[in-house]
Amino acid sequence: MQPLGRGFLSGAVTSPDDFAEDDWRRTDPRFQGENFDRNLDVVREVRRIASDKNVAPSHLALAWVLHQGAVAIPGTKRRRYVEENVAATEVALTSDDIAAIEAVAPHGVVTGDRYAPELMEALNG
Repeated sequence: MQPLGRGFLSGAVTSPDDFAEDDWRRTDPRFQGENFDRNLDVVREVRRIASDKNVAPSHLALAWVLHQGAVAIPGTKRRRYVEENVAATEVALTSDDIAAIEAVAPHGVVTGDRYAPELMEALNG
């Protein structure tokens, strides 16, 4: 599970041009073409819900994962991101919040394969 959607829910990704030339997400099917646009539509809705609660989209996403009883271990490159992510434990979700999140981001809403074909082949091989 990628609780922050490989960076989508950080709020920093709004265009494929946001990625460095050597960023592996440039080859990730979820970040390409129509898939990117559809997934970004979902992220915009999650961001709207987060804004209504005055929390960061990443905090809302992590709080939702924790609410489900799952363990959220977002990958990070910097200590400050770890510290920011810990703030998600302070986000209280109401039943209305959960319903709103599940309405815009139901299980399986993500568009695009999980990995590029050559990586899927390597994983399955």
